[in-house]
Amino acid sequence: MFRVVLVDDERLIVEGLRKVICWADFGCEVVGTAEDAASGAALIREKKPHILFTDIRMPGDDGLTMLAGLRSEFPEMQVAVLTGYRDFSYAQEAIRLGVTRFLLKPSRLAEINEALGAMTEKLKRESAEAEEAEREHAGSFLVRQAQAYMQQHCAQKLTLQDVADACYVSQWHLSKLLNRYTGKNFYDLLNACRVDEAKALLADARLRVGEISEMVGYADTAHFARVFKKLTGMSAVEYRNSL
Repeated sequence: MFRVVLVDDERLIVEGLRKVICWADFGCEVVGTAEDAASGAALIREKKPHILFTDIRMPGDDGLTMLAGLRSEFPEMQVAVLTGYRDFSYAQEAIRLGVTRFLLKPSRLAEINEALGAMTEKLKRESAEAEEAEREHAGSFLVRQAQAYMQQHCAQKLTLQDVADACYVSQWHLSKLLNRYTGKNFYDLLNACRVDEAKALLADARLRVGEISEMVGYADTAHFARVFKKLTGMSAVEYRNSL
């Protein structure tokens, strides 16, 4: 029996899918539902479904990042997107990330049944080569999103768990992806982001080095000084004088 999870912020759609589709005819069982990406990702880790029906344009959620996270962490899971978002480039990226079907709301029952049939057949066939290509694309997409998030929030107190939550994956999986695609660990990447930001701020002679240290996320100026010199080969003052 294939396990199915439904994720949509519209409760009526979730209940409609649960009740209208004859899941047993496809050898499927709905094992859980969720109303947003974060709770959906947690449910998927708990239930480990074979099939996911999801919207990827829910309030406050980054749908493509959620999708990349799920496809990277659960590459064998089949995904069908149900969405009212009519953007061709968005649909193309979703398909590159490994979506089996991209269905526009309101979807006809025949379309949903066709998607379900396609996903169950794919699970039975298991095309390993295609899944590996999709997994690679999802992984690289996710790392780019994680790095962008780190760049935007590097001045804050930031942990691996914070970034993993923003990418809808476990911190263990994100750590593995960062090492695989960048050759660096989380703290190396975070320090690089902070030093890049500090270099830009050092161009403003009105700012003291201690102020800049705090502005880029270091509570300890001495620690900032050590990291800056390690990554640039010179002190912050020497770097400022070289500008």
